[in-house]
Amino acid sequence: MRWQARRERALAAAGDSSTHRLNRGRNEHGADGAALGRRLRERDLSAAPAALNLLEQRAVGPRSEASALLREVSPQALGGEAPAHVVGLTGPPGAGKSSLLSALVATWRGAGQSVAVLAVDPSSKRSGGSLLGDRARIEHDPEDSGVLIRSTAAGARLGGLAPPTRAAVQALAAAFDMVVVETVGVGQSETDVEDVADTVVVVVQPGAGDTLQFLKAGIMEVPDVLVITKADHGDPARRSQRDLEAALDALGSEATPVLAVSSVPPTSGIDELSAALANHRETLDVTTVRADARRRAALAEFAAERGERGIRALGGRRAVTSLLAEQQAGADMGTLLEVLERHAAGEESSTPSSPGRER
Repeated sequence: MRWQARRERALAAAGDSSTHRLNRGRNEHGADGAALGRRLRERDLSAAPAALNLLEQRAVGPRSEASALLREVSPQALGGEAPAHVVGLTGPPGAGKSSLLSALVATWRGAGQSVAVLAVDPSSKRSGGSLLGDRARIEHDPEDSGVLIRSTAAGARLGGLAPPTRAAVQALAAAFDMVVVETVGVGQSETDVEDVADTVVVVVQPGAGDTLQFLKAGIMEVPDVLVITKADHGDPARRSQRDLEAALDALGSEATPVLAVSSVPPTSGIDELSAALANHRETLDVTTVRADARRRAALAEFAAERGERGIRALGGRRAVTSLLAEQQAGADMGTLLEVLERHAAGEESSTPSSPGRER
């Protein structure tokens, strides 16, 4: 066929077929990772969908391009931390997270802020895809180029975040003003969100006795902001607010805001919530908080790949934590993982090949 002949001529003109194979992932997916990263760094929001598509690929070519993209939006390339305020939003199913996000997105856009939402949904065991499709449930103007909403499946890994979510947050934070990560569920398995978010919000509905017990028992970490939805229900919402405030006071966390909001028109409490989020961000040493989070995430990723045996080979968790703390604050997660892998390779190469060999 004519198109096949053109393709063969193009391949011949390339000269080196091995180079073509290395670049095939980029050509097939139409993505130049470094170029996409530079566009995000320049706050070109139109580059975001292609960047997310690339970061979700698993083939070798796209993974190489994804690494190039992330280097372009690393703290070193940006000259500091990404400008976005990253908010983690979690809570039990049915608490009204999507309705709340719809109201928050409208408020932020009204203030001229660009918004990206990564909605992490439960996965289908059959297809691995997203089941609930939070993108469809969050109301927004589909023609508004200042809003990006992306649903992603949680996958098989425990925790509230899908595997590509960390990379997606890093990429989007370089371009958008607000980046929200909405996770499924709440409790012991949802702590991953703390390692990507500047501000963690737990959303509950009136009569949320489980959340109260989780806080008292220490199963759930105290969030930065607690939100009770469905404030239009009146007394039940006010009772829940008082109960949660009393629990936080008993835990010595009385400064944590507990806000009752209603996402049903006419909305209430949304402006106060937006202000509470902004106030929390202003109190943070963002460089330190994000550097610590990247180190924890690198440790967790290394442990997931190599297991506790791999951690012990490097001297245990305390030794690995100390090693990571010695790295530059602006080192991204990929760089930190490379450090651990190099040390692991050194340990392996120094291990005697035979039990009888002299040490």
